[in-house]
Amino acid sequence: MTISAALGHLFPLTGAALVGLGLFGFIVLRHPLRQLLAVNVIGAGIFLILGGLGRGEGVTDPYPQALVITGIVVSVALTAVGAAMITRLAEERRAAGSAPDQPKDQGL
Repeated sequence: MTISAALGHLFPLTGAALVGLGLFGFIVLRHPLRQLLAVNVIGAGIFLILGGLGRGEGVTDPYPQALVITGIVVSVALTAVGAAMITRLAEERRAAGSAPDQPKDQGL
């Protein structure tokens, strides 16, 4: 096996490791921001797998590269939406926790 062939397998194997690590983090971690970061790690692993599949002997397939570029754009947009949702959730939790105590019903 040549060094070029070994490096050709390095990207998909690293991508598979990142997907596994991201899935583990998504399942184990309960904080929404950490889960969002775990989803981003999964996405990076998928991008590495697709990029590794697009490499060939002396020629590069442009279709997986186009998918990776499109996926990066979608990933950035969805990360921004997810971060906005997490921020909104934190604000609502903070507002609910700092509300003044309501008087208890005296049963009158």
